[in-house]
Amino acid sequence: MVGTKAAVRFAGAILLAAVLTACGRQGADRDQNLEGFTPEQIFTRGEYELSQNRSDDAAWYFSEVERLYPYSDWAKRALIMQAFSYHSDKNYEESRAAAQRYIDFYPTDEDAAYAQYLLALSYYDQIDEVGRDQGLTFQALQSLRTVIEVYPDSEYATSAVLKFDLAFDHLAGKEMEIGRYYLRQDHYSAAINRFRVVVEDFQTTSHTAEALYRLIEAYLSLGLVDEAQSAGAILGYNYQSSEWYDAGYKLLTSRGLDLKSRGNNWLSQIYRQTIKGEWL
Repeated sequence: MVGTKAAVRFAGAILLAAVLTACGRQGADRDQNLEGFTPEQIFTRGEYELSQNRSDDAAWYFSEVERLYPYSDWAKRALIMQAFSYHSDKNYEESRAAAQRYIDFYPTDEDAAYAQYLLALSYYDQIDEVGRDQGLTFQALQSLRTVIEVYPDSEYATSAVLKFDLAFDHLAGKEMEIGRYYLRQDHYSAAINRFRVVVEDFQTTSHTAEALYRLIEAYLSLGLVDEAQSAGAILGYNYQSSEWYDAGYKLLTSRGLDLKSRGNNWLSQIYRQTIKGEWL
């Protein structure tokens, strides 16, 4: 009996080696019938394709494991490898679909955190490829937040936090880009709306100091001195070591104005609330 099993394994290894030799140079033969192979053999072929930087072919072999042996442990392993292979091939939609299937089928498995992380990356890695449509950035933020909140002890949580902060900063940067465009076109109210979003919703990003300076510029152009001075007061309190504070100080003092909160506008309210602790 033992000899028979060994012979079968040996025959399978010879068959797999023949397939690798025949197809190794040109990649996967999608018309090939793999029903005679074990899930381990097909999985191994997928790993081989990955080692040859043929990620799309690797994903196909892993998908065949899932198709031919859907209830096996190999199918579970192949599914997470599908998500990885598709992501390596920059086929983000298929990677996301495979990762989501893994989360749906194996929510408590040890690789569920990695599947969620890959799902988040399928959005995150496209952020720089989009123009003014920030839908992917929002989806990346939501998916990264899931990694952080649902899998806080996983090895992917720290990376997810870093990428979340970068994606958040990216959103603020887009608001600044649009705001600066409006400012150059003398559309001051539209510019103010963009810079206000940065100050109110993205205050922890690297763009807040510049947003406050741009508000000084825009409000002075509209003759709204109280608002400009209030922006300067926040800038002076929180960002005195930045270049934007120096620029704001020069701009305001050149008009005979100081960096003090004035009036009862939205900026003066922020100053009272966040700096002086007056919430009423």
